[in-house]
Amino acid sequence: MVYQPAAGARDLLPLDVAQKRWIEDRLQQVFHRWGYHRIITSTLERMDTLMAGEAIQRQMVIQLQNGEDEELGLRPELTASIARAVATRMADVAYPQRLYYNANVFRRTWENRHNRQQEFYQAGVELLGLGGLLANAEVLLLASSCLAVLGLPNWHLILGEAGITRSLLDAFPRHLQPQVRSAIAHLDRIAIDTLPMSHELRDRARIMMDLRGDSGDVLQKVSALGLAPEQQEMVNHLKSVVELLQSKGNFPLILDLSLIQTIDYYTGIVFEIVSDTGSQARVLGRGGRYDKLLGLYHPQGEDIPGIGFVLNIEDLYQVLLSTQQLPQSTPVSHWLVVAQTPNATATAFAHAQKLRDCPDLVRVEMHLGGTDEQAIRQYASDRGIAQIAWVKSDGSIINEPLL
Repeated sequence: MVYQPAAGARDLLPLDVAQKRWIEDRLQQVFHRWGYHRIITSTLERMDTLMAGEAIQRQMVIQLQNGEDEELGLRPELTASIARAVATRMADVAYPQRLYYNANVFRRTWENRHNRQQEFYQAGVELLGLGGLLANAEVLLLASSCLAVLGLPNWHLILGEAGITRSLLDAFPRHLQPQVRSAIAHLDRIAIDTLPMSHELRDRARIMMDLRGDSGDVLQKVSALGLAPEQQEMVNHLKSVVELLQSKGNFPLILDLSLIQTIDYYTGIVFEIVSDTGSQARVLGRGGRYDKLLGLYHPQGEDIPGIGFVLNIEDLYQVLLSTQQLPQSTPVSHWLVVAQTPNATATAFAHAQKLRDCPDLVRVEMHLGGTDEQAIRQYASDRGIAQIAWVKSDGSIINEPLL
């Protein structure tokens, strides 16, 4: 029997880990520079937490059962868990709170596809306690900084507004809204044409599907839909966000008011970060504003505004492979310490520890078997080890550089 990982899971070998860490370390540096602090939440949560008031589909969650018949699940994303932790355990903190995470998530596969991935690695941020233009701009510009530090080529940001899109859907009969929403999300014109509704509503759905492209054109189209004052206010806010981003220079932006996220807790701007490299566009991350989510978990039901984004480590990895920036090998050891006789073993271990105690990271291996000097040199050379420390029986040490 050949043992393999569970379907949808995979092992990360040392080189995979080195490349993943290369990405994560650079993202973490950006998060720190912007004043964000790491939070670690439980991998295992109660189902009512994970579903975020039905905003997350139950079928997305890998569910578990404990001995008390309590419904539990593995987190399919981090925002709901962080909202729960902040609302229940950080009641006395001052806002805003700037938090980031670097973790794995799990999503159940219900399509009939063999070995479809179910475990994913993500890094992201949540800015909590602030609404408005400047908070939105900070998160979008922070996402841009993350891509810049990775040297990511040819990307753009697709920006939508969940509040506008949701309010435009209110014009449709309630029983048809889920189908219209799904058709717009999937750009399915055939579904729109077959839904039982008036020509006027069908035209409105087609217009909503086409609210994508140059920001000026899109804003002009949506304003022609006869907006209510509160809808026009959301459009004006979105216009301000666009203008602020464009004032920062060549910000690659596409406005898309047909953008509808699978997770349905967003209340304001929503966005996707898309790579343009290769023959097929790849979604590298997504995010948005969720001003009602924390209120689901708050003991007094208090709403706390929030906005954040997530970056998908595997998708970043796939794009960065072509740039030759990722490590092509695992880190090598600096020293190989060899006790040339059994009497020298204690001295050799002590010398290895002395080397490891240096302020800078020094990788030190102990040679643990065999005394053939040529074989030892070959071992060190094959692994790129820079120096051998030969420890003699009298306690003397001879350093031999190999490179």
